[in-house]
Amino acid sequence: MTTGWQEDAARDLLSLGGRLALLTRGEGSHVWDADGRRYLDFLGGIAVNSLGHAHPVFAETVARQARTLAHVSNYFATPQQLELAARLKELAGTGPQGRVFLANSGTEANETAIKLARLHDRDGLIVSLDGAFHGRSTGALALTPKEAYQDPFRPLLPGTRHIAPTVEALEDLFAAGERIAALFVEPIQGEAGVLPLPDGYLRRARELTSAHGALLILDEVQTGMGRTGHWFAFQAEGITPDAITLAKGIAAGFPLGALVTFGAASELFYPGTHNSTFGGNPLASAVASAVIQEIQDRGLLDNVTARGAQLRDGVARLPLVAGTRGAGLLIGISLTHPVAAEVRAAAHERGLIVNAPTDDTIRIAPAYTIGDAEVEEFLALFSAALDEVASTHAATDSRTPDSDTPASRTPDDTSDDKASA
Repeated sequence: MTTGWQEDAARDLLSLGGRLALLTRGEGSHVWDADGRRYLDFLGGIAVNSLGHAHPVFAETVARQARTLAHVSNYFATPQQLELAARLKELAGTGPQGRVFLANSGTEANETAIKLARLHDRDGLIVSLDGAFHGRSTGALALTPKEAYQDPFRPLLPGTRHIAPTVEALEDLFAAGERIAALFVEPIQGEAGVLPLPDGYLRRARELTSAHGALLILDEVQTGMGRTGHWFAFQAEGITPDAITLAKGIAAGFPLGALVTFGAASELFYPGTHNSTFGGNPLASAVASAVIQEIQDRGLLDNVTARGAQLRDGVARLPLVAGTRGAGLLIGISLTHPVAAEVRAAAHERGLIVNAPTDDTIRIAPAYTIGDAEVEEFLALFSAALDEVASTHAATDSRTPDSDTPASRTPDDTSDDKASA
């Protein structure tokens, strides 16, 4: 088994987290490591590989555009950039007044949105929600209220606040009479465990921000570009935000992010207030347009909806599963016990890639192109991983003298003995 790469990684890369394998190639929903072992990738680079790996449209577009024009100074425009901007405006329904800024990542898109909020109101609060994840750069980090992420980098950007993700907290915020520049919201909080907002939240947020002159900025980095079965999650709520941020699946694995503005918010930036050397380069822009076209040509939004329902129905009958959350192919599988890390590890050992954003949630975000074969393979591998973890904890419970849990009962049989897991 190849191990030298781990020494190389420890020596040459910043120690920012564990690296589970040395992946060398991919095809469709599968990747292979340096030892030739195959994995079913149901994380999709955390919602990035919307068309899977090495999709012909992706590969052909990269090769064709690289032979033509890969990068130019941002003193110039390119046809690829203009085409992508027009496509994004059309998909989002901005109308002629909408504008697009092309960046390189979701974090960069969110940093741009923070500047948008400051151009709108220099002194008002920029508000995000508990459980939010908007990025790890210094500005976005101030809107990501997680102590483990924030504490090493204090002091953070001033003029920010976070509130509970409830309609009551939202109403209290605006009732207090403080000046609010912008409200940053993820329609589904992926890092918090794939948690949708309460019913009616976005509609009420739109009402209150409009009434008080604040911007409503939606972080659709995870939910956008078809991941939920709509091009953008806000479209399911029947509202129009002031701005959305995008990345991840927008270019199916090629680095690209975007800020899309609506209405008067489109007039806030002016020359000299922002730019990016690599943002909107013709190579990334061409790939994103090709990805959008492929999703449209193959009707993949319908597949996202159908396969999401199929997966949720399939996992509902498995051990340790308490339920599912999310929309389309952004799914959080809620566990009856806080054993998500063990389940993720057991899945990895069986050749299945998922992740555990919280101690009782498994997140999956597979390619939009999955079919029956991939769904069946996932359910078989995931079921085996759950069985292993359930059996391990059942055996542990049976050896605990004071346990009132029968040896034959697995942890998913009850919801009141979470601590025993």
